[in-house]
Amino acid sequence: MDTNTILQLVKARLGITSPVRDTYLTAIVEAVKHELTDEKGILLEANNPNHLMFVVDLATWRYESKDNTGAMPRHLQYRLHNLVIHNGGGV
Repeated sequence: MDTNTILQLVKARLGITSPVRDTYLTAIVEAVKHELTDEKGILLEANNPNHLMFVVDLATWRYESKDNTGAMPRHLQYRLHNLVIHNGGGV
């Protein structure tokens, strides 16, 4: 899954046009990908638009809620559970 593509989509979703936050956003994207594969056991498929958009949405939420201690939004929880179930229940 191409980090640069994800980064560009996250920036578009956030309305960011400057490269000033690229390093921080890239770190968030990499962390999300790592968490999904290593902790949740999800095999991310590069050509799966559902996987791509979930990573974009989760990375965007992580960026927007960096100072928030609230729970993950229900729609993200639901999609995450579906991905885990679809991938055999995780590790």
